[in-house]
This record gives sequence, structure tokens and C-alpha cells, in this order.
Amino acid sequence: MLVNMGKMLEKAKNGRYGVGFFNAVNIEMARAVIETAEEMKAPVIVGTAEILLPFMDMKKVAGYLIPMAEEASVPVCVHYDHGLTFEKCMEALRLGFTSIMYDCSTTGYEENLKKVREMVNICHAMDVTVEGELGHVGDNAGSGKLENPEDYYTDPALAEKFVSETGVDALAVAVGNAHGDYAFPPKLDFDRITEISDRTGIPLVLHGGSGLSDSDFQTAVKLGISKINIFTDIDKAGRAGIEKGLKEGAVSLTGLMSYETEAMKNVVREKISLFGSRDKA
Repeated sequence: MLVNMGKMLEKAKNGRYGVGFFNAVNIEMARAVIETAEEMKAPVIVGTAEILLPFMDMKKVAGYLIPMAEEASVPVCVHYDHGLTFEKCMEALRLGFTSIMYDCSTTGYEENLKKVREMVNICHAMDVTVEGELGHVGDNAGSGKLENPEDYYTDPALAEKFVSETGVDALAVAVGNAHGDYAFPPKLDFDRITEISDRTGIPLVLHGGSGLSDSDFQTAVKLGISKINIFTDIDKAGRAGIEKGLKEGAVSLTGLMSYETEAMKNVVREKISLFGSRDKA
């Protein structure tokens, strides 16, 4: 069933488990996520991000994700992640996405607050949930890498004010996490997660989940993280599945599809179990 993030994440926060968000830039990825969630009777969030639109445009993503979510036997939220422009967020809204992340985290605090508050007012009128970001989650490599990530960690006092004045449904936090592959094991600031959760009272979101240890996930969820974003792990698993298929003699694209999908399903199964959302649908 197609839902927004509101009740899904509130239930997760109260139950001290996490819900996985998995980007799905093709139908094989979408099948891997939704079919596994059905198998495990788990709520799930699936979607795409603005940075991934060159691989599959938003209209096409909506074209397969929304019907699949509507037909699913478990709650599925279709989420537009890291929306960087107002125009693209509005396009996602028109296409039927049930949740929007408006990422204004690289702007100043006041501009971030103003833009996200406007987005909340628009989306809530259409029963669509909004995720904001305060602080900034950078990348592990490339142009998005931060020289000193600690300078961009989420300030708990500002987070409390931001949530109160914007009305966001969920807040992405910067607490030692980063997007992409980790060159070294990350050190999450668990005390910061606890304080932000206590001050804001809303579900928190951990971006850059691929590569974190099992204990990192379990502790973060226990302290207030309710949504965990995963992409790199399933993206790499899909490639590994194709490589396995080639080694085992698959000679066509259709012959490789089952290898690709099953490899990604294994990652989704692992994450759903780890986050504690199995049988929570």
C-alpha cells in the first residue's frame, strides 16, 4: 500500500526500530526492495534522489515505483531524496511521490528554515511528508567531501528551533556519517543523536548508511534514528550479482537479471533484519 512517512516513522520511533530507505533507479532495484519487504512483512521507503536523475528520470521512476507501492502488501513510502531545487520537488509532488526531502543544508540557517517551512506548508496540504536536513552530510570522496566534517555537525539547540519553526516530519542529521564508501570506519557521535532526539521529539534520519557497522546501526536506532538511507550497498551488490552470473555462464541480459536482483535482495534482507523492522508492517 502506498503511504507517506508520517505514521510509518512515528511507529518506528516509538518502537525503537529503523525503516530502510533504498534508492531504486531501475525496476530490478525496485523489485529487490519491495518484494523483500513483502517477504519479511516490513514497512519500507523507496525512491530516488536528484543526483541520480541522470540514470533514470523522475517521471520514469514514478511510473514504475508508485504502481508497485500501491500493489504491495506492506506499507511503502515513495520518497524523493535530496531534492536540491524547489522545481524538482514540485515535479515529484505532481508525479505522486508521498514524501519529499528538501535539502537546503548547504545554505545558511535562516534560508534553510524559510525554504523548508514553505515546502512543509505546500506538502502538508497534499498529505505529503517532508524531511529536512540541518548540519550537512558530505561525501566520502569527490567534490562533496568536507575538509572538516565536524564543522558541519547538527547543532542540537538549532535542531530544536528548526523543527519547531518548520514543522518537518523527519530530520536528517550530520553526526559523523557521510555518503558513499567509507575509507576508514566512521565514528558516530551517539551523544549528539541522543540530544537531538530528546530536543526535537521527531524521527531522525541517518544518511550515508552503507558501510556502517552493525553495532553502529543498532545503537543509532536505539537512540532515535528511525530512517536509514542505503544505496551504495545495494548498488554494489547488483554489480556483484551480474559478475557472478557471467562467471556461471549467463549469456543474456535476461539471464543476468535474477543474479542481480537476488544479490540486492540479500542486502535488503540483511538491513531489514538489522534495523529491526521485520514483521512491523
